[in-house]
Amino acid sequence: MSHTYQAADNRYEKMLYRRVGASGLLFPAISLGFWHNFGENDNPDNMRAMMRTAFDLGISQFDLANNYGPQYGRAEKNAGKFLAEDFKPYRDELVISSKAGYDMWPGPYGNWGSRKYLIASADQSLNRLGLDYVDIFYHHRPDPNTPLAETLDALKSIVDAGKAIYAGISNYNAEQTRAAVRYARKIHLPLIVNQSRYSIFDRKIERMDLPGQADEDGIGIIAFSPLAQGLLSDRYLDGIPSDSRIAHDGRYLKREDLTENKLSAARRLQEIARDRGQSLAQMALAWDLRLPQVSSVIIGASSPAQIKENVDALARLDFSPAELTEIDEIAAGI
Repeated sequence: MSHTYQAADNRYEKMLYRRVGASGLLFPAISLGFWHNFGENDNPDNMRAMMRTAFDLGISQFDLANNYGPQYGRAEKNAGKFLAEDFKPYRDELVISSKAGYDMWPGPYGNWGSRKYLIASADQSLNRLGLDYVDIFYHHRPDPNTPLAETLDALKSIVDAGKAIYAGISNYNAEQTRAAVRYARKIHLPLIVNQSRYSIFDRKIERMDLPGQADEDGIGIIAFSPLAQGLLSDRYLDGIPSDSRIAHDGRYLKREDLTENKLSAARRLQEIARDRGQSLAQMALAWDLRLPQVSSVIIGASSPAQIKENVDALARLDFSPAELTEIDEIAAGI
């Protein structure tokens, strides 16, 4: 693939942009995640093609973390190479995020939420990405043993040093989010988003009323795993394809996750999607976006064609009450 990339002139025409909580920032309704398919085992030409296709379709947010790989740091390194070669002229049109909070390097300082770990990790991420700053730096998961104030003060230092524009949290429950927002306000930290797992099959954020609280606190929600690691797509409805992720990489979706119960529910959901003129994956993305508090959904695509299909979900975001009721009934049975 040629290294001379010129972004499509019409890149902002199809995409929908949604405000992130009460902040001034807008997210594309669909963001490209680098959790899968940007590691050392993946095809560099395909990675480059996915980043170009995403941006040409108005996907202006690339979502990374320090340990995405599988080899820790590899996704950031690969992204950094293509950002330098293809996206330098477009840096100010992109929202690039990274995170720290999970295992990253050996010893007591390479994990969780200490000031030492977060600041070192932010510097390492910028180095791998080849950037002066990221747009959002997240604490990736709550740390039960480090005072929340220390973690958020570290995020504030990262922002104040010009290494990030905004801060985010990920995998925080309602109570933890409320405490984080309260403290962030006190120290004037621009904490604008909570990244949470959310899909038709995983309603935990609803049970915690994270959306209601997001309204109250003026914080946005960005959803990951909207397709339940591929369960909410037509990928596995007729068995496990030999080229699928589950067949060669057990880190994410495992064979035992493909219960007959879930597959049968997915097949019934596919019928609703078909009646709506959508694929199951498109309907699953639209379903997440039916909540106004969800600023964006993160897709983990494996090809440019998949990205295009996912963006086409935006053509039909409305649901009838009857459709929502039927989706709820099907999901309740898994």
